[in-house]
Amino acid sequence: MHLRLISWFFIILNFMEYIGSQNASRGRRQRRMHPNVSQGCQGGCATCSDYNGCLSCKPRLFFVLERIGMKQIGVCLSSCPSGYYGTRYPDINKCTKCKADCDTCFNKNFCTKCKSGFYLHLGKCLDSCPEGLEANNHTMECVSIVHCEASEWSPWSPCTKKGKTCGFKRGTETRVREIIQHPSAKGNLCPPTSETRKCTVQRKKCQKGERGKKGRERKRKKLNKEESKDAIPDNKGLEPSRETPEQRENKDKQQQKKRKLQDKPQKSGGLSGGGKLLGCGVRDHLVR
Repeated sequence: MHLRLISWFFIILNFMEYIGSQNASRGRRQRRMHPNVSQGCQGGCATCSDYNGCLSCKPRLFFVLERIGMKQIGVCLSSCPSGYYGTRYPDINKCTKCKADCDTCFNKNFCTKCKSGFYLHLGKCLDSCPEGLEANNHTMECVSIVHCEASEWSPWSPCTKKGKTCGFKRGTETRVREIIQHPSAKGNLCPPTSETRKCTVQRKKCQKGERGKKGRERKRKKLNKEESKDAIPDNKGLEPSRETPEQRENKDKQQQKKRKLQDKPQKSGGLSGGGKLLGCGVRDHLVR
């Protein structure tokens, strides 16, 4: 019984010595790999080396290698720089470089911005856009082709000829429409925005002095002027006249005839009166 216990004791002792030697050799290997490992690093490093920079990062920081000339230095950042995407692992958070044609990316298979000369389409960087799409040189993306869109036609204008709407039988009428959406580079071109066709109207004579729009405007001004004259009261305080020019002309003629008839007895009476005066003068002279 005692011999068995002593045997177990030596077995356990030898096993502990073996484990100690293994740990010591592992420590020596680590010191050979990183001879300048320090625990008092700055800039977010958990461990670092004077030659290689950060060897590991503090929690939630990303480890990335930055090239300085021919040398690569490890740094720890809160987010990955442009051209890299971040991946979190149980033991380390690491920044990985995007593909060569990709400027920024979400992961290795999905690019968010392409480098110069490439167009972005569904997370891929292409040197030319697929069929049915066109390249937008402003956003550097493949976009849908936009075709021109026009509004509905307006109603036809009145039938005219040389600016007039009367005095003819055949003229022209016009209708128009507006452009709602201009086309993109490969889109269909816009159609005409105006259309003219021949028209036929029932022939009618223009009123005297009517010459299209200008004639109508002159006629309207003339009527307004005549109405303003009629609205001015006369010296007798009568109401404004509403007579037509023809009625006023006939009235003036009648008044002239009336004045002529009144003037004749006045002239004859003047002569008789003069004779009476002359007769009285003679008698007075004779009496004297």
